[in-house]
Amino acid sequence: MDHKIHQGRNVKRFREMLGIKQEALALDLGEDWNQKKISLLEQKETIENQLLEKISEVLKIPVEAFQNFDEEQAVNLISCTFSDNAMFNNRIEVQNINSIDKIVQLHEEKIALYERMLKEKDEMMSRLEKLLEK
Repeated sequence: MDHKIHQGRNVKRFREMLGIKQEALALDLGEDWNQKKISLLEQKETIENQLLEKISEVLKIPVEAFQNFDEEQAVNLISCTFSDNAMFNNRIEVQNINSIDKIVQLHEEKIALYERMLKEKDEMMSRLEKLLEK
């Protein structure tokens, strides 16, 4: 089964992913372009290389992306990669660090350090007083 890549549909997909409207693409392509012409272009299965290069330049996407992107293959790749069996091979670790708990822990450590420093200061003052009495 020979599956043909629809270049016009690919232009539409990438344009939409970038959040660019047909009117904006038409404006970037030049004076002889309008929204209707972009709509017709996106319906074409094959687009001339020179035009693909111009679209590539405007959207900043390689020409090969329009020529080679196949949604079926992408969906197949994704479904194989993220199937139940594949998930055991691609271990994903999620770290759930609660920032409030971390702040409280750091605060408690700071208080404990401060209390130790006060205790050491009191001990040092006591020793100094004993030395002065002699």
